[in-house]
Amino acid sequence: MTLRLQPVRVATDSYDIDGQLVFADGFPAAVLVKLSAYHEDMAGMWFLEAGFGWVDTPNRPTFADLDTAQAWIEQQLADAA
Repeated sequence: MTLRLQPVRVATDSYDIDGQLVFADGFPAAVLVKLSAYHEDMAGMWFLEAGFGWVDTPNRPTFADLDTAQAWIEQQLADAA
């Protein structure tokens, strides 16, 4: 599986607008949003704003960096296979 990230601005109704649209083998899999300084200690971390298909979860995780987020998405998709 190949993940590809595309920078996007996300209308979250908050200060967190810098995001990445994550594609898995060409299909949208997730939208990640970088947490702003508003989140103090968590600023700069990445939040799963939306997951699609097997990446959708009611408990939206937060990741230290994009590499960790991508590894989690890959694991979700691998577990579904």
